[in-house]
Amino acid sequence: MKRLLACLLLAAGGMLGLAGPAFAHNVLVGSDPKDGVSLEAGPSTVSLTFDLPIQQGDFDVITVNGPNSTRWEAGSAKVDSNVISAPVRPLGAAGVYTVGYRILSADGHPVSGSVKFTLTKAGNGTPATPTAAAGPQSSGGSDSGSVPVWPWIVGGVALLGVGVFVALRMGRVPEDSSK
Repeated sequence: MKRLLACLLLAAGGMLGLAGPAFAHNVLVGSDPKDGVSLEAGPSTVSLTFDLPIQQGDFDVITVNGPNSTRWEAGSAKVDSNVISAPVRPLGAAGVYTVGYRILSADGHPVSGSVKFTLTKAGNGTPATPTAAAGPQSSGGSDSGSVPVWPWIVGGVALLGVGVFVALRMGRVPEDSSK
């Protein structure tokens, strides 16, 4: 009974010791234009500021979607440390515009979301053609990454091995040295 209790305590302690680290995903801390703002004239660029540096790559995308699902970004997103920005075409119809984003977080996980602003006066711009607006639509989600499974498997196997070793060592009958 003592052996069983010792093995259970060892296993519980080992599982606590093998708990994976908590990685912090990037968090949007600011945007230009600000989320929910009303503007009389459209911005020439949009920028999003995060709390941690963004990993640069083709994964980083900004989209600007206007009324009637029209696209208004004028080029690829550029990353500078913790800020991602993209040029915007002169806006057209008055209404709500959504700045969608997808970045690769500092810890390697994708982060996506959106901010909105309202254009109160119609502009004279024309939206991007479907071929010019090659970036994917933002899903509006925020954090679709996950922790890999293999460290848990390796840790479980190692813990099982330690448990078997301890159980076998505790089960030995001490040799009588007086013989």
